[in-house]
Amino acid sequence: MNLRFLLLSAASVVLLSAPVNAARLESWYFDQAQNKLNITTESGVQPRAFLINNPARLVIDLPGTDLKGNTLRQTYGSAVREIRIGKFDQNTTRLVVELAPGYTVKPDNVLIKGDTSTHWIINLSSIERTTNSGSEFGDKIPVQIGSISPFAGVVPLGSEMSQLSSQVKSLMSRYKSLDPGIFFIDLETGNYIDYNGEKAFAAASTIKFPILIALFQEIDAGRIKLNESLVMRRDLMTGGSGTMQYQKPGTRFSLLETATKMITISDNTATNMIINRLGGKAKLNPRFRSWGLQNTVIRNLLGDFKGTNTTSPKDLVRLSALVANNQLLSNSSRTRVLDIMHRVQNRSLLASGIGKGAKIAHKTGTLGVILGDAGIIEMPNGKRYLAGMIVRRPFGDSRARDFISQVSRSVYGYLSQQRVAQK
Repeated sequence: MNLRFLLLSAASVVLLSAPVNAARLESWYFDQAQNKLNITTESGVQPRAFLINNPARLVIDLPGTDLKGNTLRQTYGSAVREIRIGKFDQNTTRLVVELAPGYTVKPDNVLIKGDTSTHWIINLSSIERTTNSGSEFGDKIPVQIGSISPFAGVVPLGSEMSQLSSQVKSLMSRYKSLDPGIFFIDLETGNYIDYNGEKAFAAASTIKFPILIALFQEIDAGRIKLNESLVMRRDLMTGGSGTMQYQKPGTRFSLLETATKMITISDNTATNMIINRLGGKAKLNPRFRSWGLQNTVIRNLLGDFKGTNTTSPKDLVRLSALVANNQLLSNSSRTRVLDIMHRVQNRSLLASGIGKGAKIAHKTGTLGVILGDAGIIEMPNGKRYLAGMIVRRPFGDSRARDFISQVSRSVYGYLSQQRVAQK
């Protein structure tokens, strides 16, 4: 019997730092709606996996991945008894998914693929009751590890742009007080640079990008009308960025005006009105996960000055990839979304590093200790690439702005030269 919906509830564990030259397990969670276990590491790994019995369990080894501290355990009910994470040996972290007595899973129904070498997805397509008292799949049966899938399911991965990565790391050495996450990918070649791309940071106002996409999905579905109006309730009004906070409670705004202000001037009150119209975080967070955004979570309304809402550079680029490849929105909604994002007024981050005639559809984010920007860049020759950067900084440190601008300039210059060289 198929028990897809009796597995783990969503869980996330962030682990402590690992020794130099070892990968670090950044997080894991099980998406119950999609029946997928997501594993994220700091740097690239090649997992190994096998099934064993008595009790039935799936074992996933992460070679070259260290775990600091004792074994972690999470107990569950129903078909899954427990998940454990611990050290198998000095150089290997092991995850064990132990099934409850009377349940099993067939090796052919366990699919393990990565969309990059740092993000692996274990798809348990079925867990079944078994009437066998003995071993159904033998003792220690290997599970096949698939190849790395296209990024976000739509962009075939090329190779890391090592020369550009060296340039970026050289820049980082001049900004040692900053803690950056960086992911760029060339839509034409699939070549990329990745530094802490999967790391979860405070999202600041970059969280408004996925909220905008969710809104236009609802418009496409006919559940929300673009011409409807929203009432600015007192409990949704907040400080920080934006101008709507200075209007009287009860003021009505059109949905389109509210969404536009949320993005172009990063209006926090407008964002809360849109979140409320979409049903709040309980509706939005599962939608983000359904897009493959494993680190993107709304925990509080804006302004989230303590930085409880999170995302990662790679999540933001995943979303850009889906939008750029027409996966989430109708053509009309996609055109309208990009038009809004082209009009973001903060031009001091990624936008300041692109060349004359280039266009960027993006969303910035600013907190005292966080600065971020992500979006879609189109060069004058038609070449497109995706960018995501989030930088943790000393409070208010303007060097984070300079760093993002310089990385953006380096990437743009490198890809411009590559285009010339290909002609």
